[in-house]
Amino acid sequence: MTNGDRSFDRRSRAAMLRRMLVIALGLFVFGTGYAAAAQNNPTQTPSPAGQDVDEGEVISFRTTEVLLPVTVRDRDGKLITTLSRSDFHIFEDGKEQPLSDLALRESPVDVVLMVDASSSVARNLDDFRRAALGFAEKLSPQDRISLIKFDDRIELLQDWTHSRLQLRRSLDRVTPGMFTRFNDALMLAAKEQFKGASVRHAVIVLTDGIDSQRGYASIAAALRSLLEAQAIVYVVSNTEIERAGKLAELDRLSRESQSMRNFNTLRLDDLREGLRVLDESEKQLEQLALATGGRLYKPLSFDALDSTYAEVADELRHQYTLYYSPIDKSRDGRFRRVRVETANSGLRVSTRIGYFAPSR
Repeated sequence: MTNGDRSFDRRSRAAMLRRMLVIALGLFVFGTGYAAAAQNNPTQTPSPAGQDVDEGEVISFRTTEVLLPVTVRDRDGKLITTLSRSDFHIFEDGKEQPLSDLALRESPVDVVLMVDASSSVARNLDDFRRAALGFAEKLSPQDRISLIKFDDRIELLQDWTHSRLQLRRSLDRVTPGMFTRFNDALMLAAKEQFKGASVRHAVIVLTDGIDSQRGYASIAAALRSLLEAQAIVYVVSNTEIERAGKLAELDRLSRESQSMRNFNTLRLDDLREGLRVLDESEKQLEQLALATGGRLYKPLSFDALDSTYAEVADELRHQYTLYYSPIDKSRDGRFRRVRVETANSGLRVSTRIGYFAPSR
């Protein structure tokens, strides 16, 4: 987010972003392709601080097999962890697919921790550091973590590591910035950090989601890259925190005398516009999370980050990992829409909306 509440045509920008995401999701739903993505690798990536596991050290499964992380909850939102293979039904482009014999085997997870270090979060970076460390402690020893900070620049502060000590050191290098290259940061994580499909891929990002439009990628291109990488996106949004602050200031200024309200007209208009932009951003973030099989969290204070990140870790630990070999063996690069159902229609199933088939 930009510093303060500067007015630089945010109304048209937010509307454009929302239209792009809605169009992108619509294209996926109907199985058509996107327009060409924005320039690849648009960001500067420093050398990793400590990469302790090589890509070649991770075992790989058959390339024809699709890995599909699935979260199941009851009506009250409680995680359901007792289902068996026979409880699941997978549909690809409307056709049911046979689950493999290894449908419920355990799979490690690679998690990219991302933090928006622009002004909206900068004052509470210590809360993020504490929550990130607590999150890492709850993961399995086989899981890996990397760390990306973004504002007007995007920095890979920590490449893949199992070491919690290395993560702690890299968190100390998170410093505040100004603008937000949110879309570019998502694309970087998808294209550079996630290579190969032998493990689950997840992104956890702390942000208000308002891109400053100073980068290269669109939200549609970022979403496509995330789906190509088969990454789940969990968004920890500080929109409720920002909204509360703006509403409080708006209420205070609205109670002033008429002369003072006239004096503060520009500020009042800016606050109302800021609230509208937050609403738009929140809707986009929710669509992004749902499309990738993740969730949108909206803590009411930065003190709640610990419990929010702990909830994400709990979901990753109790996530089903389904594997199946598609009936359609075509290597056509086409987007294939996926749906997962359970025998109990009262349960809520979360997974990504589909995947891109391999190309020739």
